[in-house]
Amino acid sequence: MDCKISHPNGIIKGEFNLPASKSISNRLLIIQVLAQPEFSISNLSESEDTRLLVNALSFKNSVIKVGNAGTAFRFLTALLSFRPGEWILTGSNRMKNRPVGILVDALRILGANITYLENEGFPPLKIIGTKLTGGKVSLDGTVSSQFTSALLMIAPVLPGGLEITLKGKVTSKPFIRLTLELMSYFGIKYSWKNNRIIIKQQSYKSSDITVESDWTAASYWYEIAALSKQSDFFLSGLTRPSLQGDAVIADIFGSLGVETKVLPDGIQLRKVPLNIDKFDFDFSGNPDLAQTVAVTLTQLNIPFRLTGLKNLRIKEADRIQALIDESGKIGVVLDEPSNGVLEWNGRKDEIQQNKITFKTYKDHRMAMSFAPLSLANNNITIRKPDVVIKSYPGFWDELNKAGFSLDLISKNISIRSRNQKNILTIKI
Repeated sequence: MDCKISHPNGIIKGEFNLPASKSISNRLLIIQVLAQPEFSISNLSESEDTRLLVNALSFKNSVIKVGNAGTAFRFLTALLSFRPGEWILTGSNRMKNRPVGILVDALRILGANITYLENEGFPPLKIIGTKLTGGKVSLDGTVSSQFTSALLMIAPVLPGGLEITLKGKVTSKPFIRLTLELMSYFGIKYSWKNNRIIIKQQSYKSSDITVESDWTAASYWYEIAALSKQSDFFLSGLTRPSLQGDAVIADIFGSLGVETKVLPDGIQLRKVPLNIDKFDFDFSGNPDLAQTVAVTLTQLNIPFRLTGLKNLRIKEADRIQALIDESGKIGVVLDEPSNGVLEWNGRKDEIQQNKITFKTYKDHRMAMSFAPLSLANNNITIRKPDVVIKSYPGFWDELNKAGFSLDLISKNISIRSRNQKNILTIKI
């Protein structure tokens, strides 16, 4: 089904809610299993990915299905490796095309009993829980930080601990830092020098914790502010400094016409004049922000060069190709001169049609990064908008509060225009 989006005047005011951080929530859930006694987690993410992980951690079924939740799959691969029992870990068709061999190879060195059930190096997996040993492993750091985080979280409970040497240019370093800082909150000591991380055998110390709001989700509101005619609004629950590396979005958009004011219980965003002619940024540490920034830049007519995007090809969709294809629908001609690099020289071709429908490729970030384009074009339609439940179930509700008109009715999602004075609801 499709959702037609428009906004009457391009003026955004009010206060809007963000989801709790999925990245923090999913790490805390794994640590919670490893800690004794169990601690409480407040403001846990309501995202589909987190719900899938919560269900899996009940350990009620030997066949565990995690859909397209990459963090859940990678974290569970490590956790189940020493959890007594015989497990089948599987996911969606897209998940079966997302590599896991780097993590499996490392776990096998530690004694894990893991078998590929279909294609070598890819899900689904058969895992027989067994006693693992600590030691040393080398890991290709160029593919996914989730492999490293999965190993780090189990490292303290391994006999002798674990020493990880990361090879190559490490992608998404802030997410590795996030994992280590959360572990540190629970008493784990570590050493990270150059490309080597050492964690000795030790115990997690339980302590209650509250999850921050999600800075990645905030990026879509930065895009909305940048593309609006006028913006002055509040986002609750964000903090700076933050454990989340994607808080860098505030600095990025500072040059794209959005001013951030940090308040005690959130941030205030206000549209201000632009002060940039060309944009160049390495997204290797923050790949989830790339789509949002790329789409914004094309609408602000700012040529750009984005690097560090290689692992976007193994996300929920091939995000590089998806960006190229969907941007073409609004006349924007993106170029990929080399793998992981996306450029735009400012060229815009004539749009062939007034009504534009963007595909989402079963990717929540495609839906949310293209939806703000409705501020410039009232003939924007998003296909299969319910994909946002993966990380931001309340996204359309909050857009509705911001004055966006949303027209769609389907089996999975029911949306009515704000003008009809009805509440937007997503049925999961």
